[in-house]
Amino acid sequence: MNPALVQSRASIALHSKSFALASRFLASDERDEAAVVYAWCRRADDAVDLVPPSEQRYAVARLGYELAAIYDGEAQADPILAAFQAVVGRRQIPSAYPGELLAGMAMDAEGTAYDSYDTLLSYCFRVAGTVGLMMSHVMGVRHPVALKHAAHLGMAMQLTNICRDVHEDWQRARLYLPDDWLTVAGQPDLRARLGGPLPPQACRAVASVTCELLRRAETLYASGNCGIPLLSLRSALSVRAASLVYADIGRTILARDADPFAPRAVVGTGRKLRLMLRALTMTLGQVPRRFERASLDRSLGFHDVISI
Repeated sequence: MNPALVQSRASIALHSKSFALASRFLASDERDEAAVVYAWCRRADDAVDLVPPSEQRYAVARLGYELAAIYDGEAQADPILAAFQAVVGRRQIPSAYPGELLAGMAMDAEGTAYDSYDTLLSYCFRVAGTVGLMMSHVMGVRHPVALKHAAHLGMAMQLTNICRDVHEDWQRARLYLPDDWLTVAGQPDLRARLGGPLPPQACRAVASVTCELLRRAETLYASGNCGIPLLSLRSALSVRAASLVYADIGRTILARDADPFAPRAVVGTGRKLRLMLRALTMTLGQVPRRFERASLDRSLGFHDVISI
């Protein structure tokens, strides 16, 4: 088997059991290419997160040089980079999408302060909405309506991740909750306390903001799910399964009153299997709404997908 494919499959199996399970519904070529895209994203994420903060900006710059070389057609010695280069060429993935993902990583490296929900939403588009856009290309769908829904689903999943990892992110000196919402909730200076323990007295405000983010995520999930009938049957089943599992993580967080000190929210194996069955029932019972597989003459940006 291709070494890059072995690495890609191992990466998705190790880092995202939910995505690995959902991807089993894809046709074999789409499953392999989705794994390669995931592996490139994970490789980029690790290249930034696993180095000291002082080196993270340089790590993002190096990733930018790599990406430029990929799209310039330069031969790649790294098997993951070579495999990603083949996928972006075969599926005509615009360079703006992985480029925007790196811009999101730069926001982390630069210690961006999320002063508003709009700033946070821009981050979510960059690090996750673009993944939805790339995966749409892998699944052979490039109609602008389908792409917009795909970006929304990725953004919804990222909001869920943020809500699940509030305390873990705090320990890494990161706070994604919008400052203006925290101010309304009674914690106007919480970001200034990064670097120390999360103050217990901030728990109520943090929980309140987390709940509101999860409510906003539900709107994005609803939009994302509207795009599922635009996919092939197997792709629709895979995306539906992933959407249901991630949305269920959000419901688990809400059931715990969004307590940032609660154990990390997970969806157990039994629950995942029930959600897979539900995904199958919903997908088979939904009337397909296929578009011609038209291609855009440009890539979608944040302002193209921001309205719902």
